[in-house]
Amino acid sequence: MRKPNGKLKSESARKRLRRKLSIRKTLIGDSSRPRVCVTKSSKNLFVQVINDEESKTLFSVQTFGKKGVEAKANKDGAKLVGAKIAEGLKEQKIESVVFDRSGYKYHGVIAALADSIRENGIQV
Repeated sequence: MRKPNGKLKSESARKRLRRKLSIRKTLIGDSSRPRVCVTKSSKNLFVQVINDEESKTLFSVQTFGKKGVEAKANKDGAKLVGAKIAEGLKEQKIESVVFDRSGYKYHGVIAALADSIRENGIQV
């Protein structure tokens, strides 16, 4: 899974990729504790719940599209997405997850998302 980070021109993108690869070495989601993977852009927030044993995405929630949450990629939007993720996990009778922040710093939107998942009864 190692990717060359010499190809990336942005220093911040290189640092994020290095953090992401370092984090992904240790995080593995299974059927009892799936991995919650977060991706964000300046306008949208994407969250997937992944079972790494079967290489399947159980479900995803984003801030756009027909099935998406009508919100922006800010702290308030992250709280709504976190509540929707917790609701989907409860439907599938999953009580704990592994949180994959994808190299983003645990601050702001990422922290609000994780806190929202915790507040809605899922162990992160």
